[in-house]
Amino acid sequence: MRIVADLHIHSRFSYACSREMEAERLAWWANRKGITLLGTGDFTHPIYLTYLKQRLEPAEDGLFRLRAGEREVRFLLTVEVTNIFRHEGRLRKTHTLVFAPSFATVDRLNARLAAHGNLAVDGRPTLRCSAHELLKIVLDTAPECEVIPAHVWTPWFSVLGSLSGFDSLTECYGEAARYIRAVETGLSSDPAMNWRLSALDNIALISNSDAHSPRKLAREANVLECELSYAGVLDTLMSHDPQRFLYTIEFFPEEGKYHLDGHRQCKVRFSPAETQRLKNRCPVCGKKLTVGVLHRVEALADRAMGYQPAYAIPARHLLPLEEIIAAAFGQKPNTKRVTAEYDRLIERYGAELTILLELEEAETT
Repeated sequence: MRIVADLHIHSRFSYACSREMEAERLAWWANRKGITLLGTGDFTHPIYLTYLKQRLEPAEDGLFRLRAGEREVRFLLTVEVTNIFRHEGRLRKTHTLVFAPSFATVDRLNARLAAHGNLAVDGRPTLRCSAHELLKIVLDTAPECEVIPAHVWTPWFSVLGSLSGFDSLTECYGEAARYIRAVETGLSSDPAMNWRLSALDNIALISNSDAHSPRKLAREANVLECELSYAGVLDTLMSHDPQRFLYTIEFFPEEGKYHLDGHRQCKVRFSPAETQRLKNRCPVCGKKLTVGVLHRVEALADRAMGYQPAYAIPARHLLPLEEIIAAAFGQKPNTKRVTAEYDRLIERYGAELTILLELEEAETT
């Protein structure tokens, strides 16, 4: 069956997240968006985990659904964790996704992770171990789990980021890098940018929303033709087969807040060439500029822009429907008029992704 999977989100227990980020509300929004399979987020947080155990019941093998409510939406147990550690004299900060097939697996893994940080402080816990050590803990404790570096290019908190990352997956994970089967490209890069690194040829490129509020669900996602099960979804994501992993839904990377170099507080953004001309100094405050995703890809790439590997998974770039409506009305998203028009279109035509991906323009007038 064809499914849309968004596997990186957060709960209301994560810093700066909406109070609506709970399973019932998430399932309601997933229906409106056209999402089949949604990550739970934050399975390490003890209160949220108890809540998930109360609200969810087993569905297909390794997947879950609500006990009551929007029961057609499926959930996969997920979490994003932070690792802050020193490596070769540098402070490193990485974010990593972990997927699990059962609550028993989650309980076993949480018991090990609790020795490395307070899991109750934040839905995205901070662990006092390296990304390499995290991978080994998961492999030793719950090898059925999947470990995926999150938003792999962002300047802070990513494996290849300019400020605290590494120059390769092997530099970070050593001999265990062979167990990394996928990376998340993040909102500020897309698959075409990642194709420029031959080192990622055998690594699956997945896309997720990293949503902190329900309205942001599916701004990036994965469209799969697969069996609806934990094993079926993971096998398809890692297949490198465009007949099964049909395409990713992508935010335009140029719209990502980390795509270009700059300083957010100084309200300046620069291309890599402009940064080099400025000798990496902010013209407003004089401090070093934050090197963004485009610049970092340029630094590590061993292929020219436009290269496409064999069996590349296609990508479809979309703007969220609310943003399109807002632009047409000359208003901001979430205004009363924009929300009313969004609701009207959803009621008339179905899910947001159906409208954006399947309907012709004439059909929506």
